[in-house]
Amino acid sequence: MKIIKPGSTIGIIGGGQLGRMAASAASSLGYHVHIYTDKDDSPASHVTDKTITASYTDKKALHKFASHVDVVTFEFENIPHESVKVLEEHVPVRPSWKVLHVSQNRLREKDFINSIGIKTAPYKKIKSAKDLRSAHKEIATRCILKTVEMGYDGKGQFIIDDDTDYEKLWDEINIGTGVLEGMVKFTKEISVIIARGIDGKSECFPPSHNIHKGGILDTSVAPADISDKLSDNAKKIAEKIANELDLIGMIAVEMFITENEDILVNEIAPRPHNSGHWTMDGAITSQFEQFIRAVCGLPLGNPAAHSKVEMQNLIGEDVNSWEELIKNPNNKIHLYGKKKIAKGRKMGHVNKIITSFS
Repeated sequence: MKIIKPGSTIGIIGGGQLGRMAASAASSLGYHVHIYTDKDDSPASHVTDKTITASYTDKKALHKFASHVDVVTFEFENIPHESVKVLEEHVPVRPSWKVLHVSQNRLREKDFINSIGIKTAPYKKIKSAKDLRSAHKEIATRCILKTVEMGYDGKGQFIIDDDTDYEKLWDEINIGTGVLEGMVKFTKEISVIIARGIDGKSECFPPSHNIHKGGILDTSVAPADISDKLSDNAKKIAEKIANELDLIGMIAVEMFITENEDILVNEIAPRPHNSGHWTMDGAITSQFEQFIRAVCGLPLGNPAAHSKVEMQNLIGEDVNSWEELIKNPNNKIHLYGKKKIAKGRKMGHVNKIITSFS
């Protein structure tokens, strides 16, 4: 496996805030960064050397992008895996298109997780109102119907209960294929972020405790207030997933802790993750530096926490509170450079340092 040395150029597919923060970390390590995005004036384009703005299916633009970079990675999953496969014919892509193929489809994702002996909530593939009715009766609890692809931050999700009119809902949402998941009674929702290098060695960040509002992550507290046993088990699950995928790069594993302390995997995301933003000010190595190290084949950094941190997302109009937040010297504010404020849009985050470990 080729080591990508400082001075080389990293290509990042996607121009959002994760790409922006990854690009800044790459710059600190001496790399150049080129962004490929289908959006004008993207947050990542503000901090990078070059940006190609084109459709994710534009083969001519993809070939041009590949010719300018030494390695390619991605900052979100909603891109055609076929396009990543095209890039992989010309330049190393880390993680591979195969990892993207699994993670961008909820059915493939859950089938894979179960196939390696890891538990998820009960789920069923849905292709019709009839499927929805029978699956709901079989799972026999309150459920969530989700789109198989393209859903994030609570989008493409529908609550299913005993009052649901299956035919009416299915006609209204018109999603073609869905996945019905049983709702889990959990005590905590956590995530583990793990990086794995070209040598197969991996490093886990401490689990974070995540709280969502309206399907969007609101706060993450890390390290999570859970037992060492639960923390170790969660890390082992993340490590198994990374190894079975033969991951090179980073993956976030979202999990539920149940009332009897079982751990169920909810979703995986093979890139830096919102719940890992606390590492920017609370860990020896931030998730973004670790991501770049892994993608480039460098030795991985120390993921240990040096402080306990509460990460608060600044969503929509929340960003206007920055002036008040910055008055607290223990707050570290990160704004994404987005010009348009919209409901539900992540505009930035603040890391509130709770305790520094001595």
